[in-house]
Amino acid sequence: MTTVELSGKVALITGASRGIGYGVAEALLARGDRVCITGRNEDALKEAVETLGADRVIGVPGKAHDEAHQAIAVERTMEAFGRIDFLINNAGTNPVFGPIADLDLNVARKVFETNVVSALGFAQRTWKAWQSENGGAIVNISSLAGVQASPFIGAYGISKAAMINLTLQLAHEFAPKVRVNSIAPAVVKTQFAKALYEGREEEAAAGYPLGRLGVPSDIGGTAAFLTSEQSDWITGQTLVVDGGKFLNAGV
Repeated sequence: MTTVELSGKVALITGASRGIGYGVAEALLARGDRVCITGRNEDALKEAVETLGADRVIGVPGKAHDEAHQAIAVERTMEAFGRIDFLINNAGTNPVFGPIADLDLNVARKVFETNVVSALGFAQRTWKAWQSENGGAIVNISSLAGVQASPFIGAYGISKAAMINLTLQLAHEFAPKVRVNSIAPAVVKTQFAKALYEGREEEAAAGYPLGRLGVPSDIGGTAAFLTSEQSDWITGQTLVVDGGKFLNAGV
């Protein structure tokens, strides 16, 4: 990474060894923040830290829904940097594709544990460790699937709708110290979403008025805005970042 002036701010980004979380880390580092990234795969996490720059990045491996991991991630960030100004709840899972009538309820529980309960757990811990006294911002990565019906990924969509409501609850309770917003992306070109576009990207992008699928930097730039002074009067909002896809909804 090129040398940049440090901002003095620190972010904890979950699920950031690749994809959207990695894109958010790049955006925040580019403006001078220091970051802690988490991820399930220790090797991938180490590679991400090295690529992003180990002078300003630490990695904490673990599963987002594991409360012990949540505690360690917050503790390690505080030990390394002394503060946590921003929390980006990005870690998520979508292990099933099919009609909701056939959804295994144990799978549904797993989706909610990872996508919603873990976000609440991290928010509680960063609030108690730093933000309740010092302020900051939280950004929850939701999905376009959380604001409209999304056939065959119903559990994922329901969990992302819950994350939007979690955003509202946290924004209300954490004000005025902490602003809490969410981002609802459409399909972003990541390993996580490749089943939705791989081998047919042109066809998949045809439904987007802006003519392309998203890339991680699209969401990274949005997260950077929502954790900046330029968004100081914005809280409790969900910003749809979808290349205009939602415009195609109709009656």
